[in-house]
Amino acid sequence: MVRVSLLPLFASPAASAVRLSLIPTLFLSSSSSSSFSFSSSCCPPSLIHRLSTFAPLSNFLPKTLILNSSSHFFRRVPSMVGHPWPKASFSSRSGTERGKELLVQHLLVKEDDLKLLTELEKRIWGGEDLSDLAAEYSICPSKGDGGMLGWIKKGQMVPEFEETAFSAPLNKVVRCKTEFGWHLMQVLSEREECLLQDIQPNELHEKMQDPKFVEEAQLIDVREPDEVATASLPGFQLLPLRQFGNWGPEITTELDLQKETYVMCHHGVRSLQVAMWLQTQGFRKVFNVAGGIHAYAVRVDPSVPTY
Repeated sequence: MVRVSLLPLFASPAASAVRLSLIPTLFLSSSSSSSFSFSSSCCPPSLIHRLSTFAPLSNFLPKTLILNSSSHFFRRVPSMVGHPWPKASFSSRSGTERGKELLVQHLLVKEDDLKLLTELEKRIWGGEDLSDLAAEYSICPSKGDGGMLGWIKKGQMVPEFEETAFSAPLNKVVRCKTEFGWHLMQVLSEREECLLQDIQPNELHEKMQDPKFVEEAQLIDVREPDEVATASLPGFQLLPLRQFGNWGPEITTELDLQKETYVMCHHGVRSLQVAMWLQTQGFRKVFNVAGGIHAYAVRVDPSVPTY
């Protein structure tokens, strides 16, 4: 049984953005070359580039947020710079094509610690919690979170770990050997892979011409009230980022996790923070308005004031 306190289900948007901005330096494989980048099914290059904006905030992060991302057996993948990013559309992609994500916890011991590995396996079979044993014995930095790695998808892990995880039965503790040592891992849950995409202002404008879109889509404006008083778009619900403490805890009950959710701010940076955080809360189809309302005013509708 995993301790609920260890599940990375709630962190502020700013913290989530910083955590992901740290991933390129933390999710490394010692046997690989080339630079790290996100899978194209997760985050487009334009979004990755903007994440560096929040790096200085790392000084204020809880230590566990950083440690949870620092498992060094995550693989490097080739850079996506220059690769085209698909238009924001979910209608043409099936759940099978998008794959799945797994919620994984594990512990890691040295390659020559087979005796310890066997002992820990026996203790787990005897009813002890993997997360408790990870906190005590694991040599992976994720021990600070009881071995919790969070949601993973194919392409993020070293091959041996990935193959074992994606073939393991739910909740069964299995062993796996990688270049870093022996792992005991447990897949706690699985879900359809969620997507986060930019949507260009002209695409948003086209969608907004359909009254059904405005009624059915979840449109969120994370700017401050004085900004909205200066310029706004119809149908957007105001959820100021500075007031996150007021609306954040209720977001999963107030909004539908399965509906398309569009997030907008002034230039697309604050909205990216919130969009990425919404993903961690289980929202399946999240769109960040690229360039924010400023880009919308400049490129699409000059009647919208700029500021």
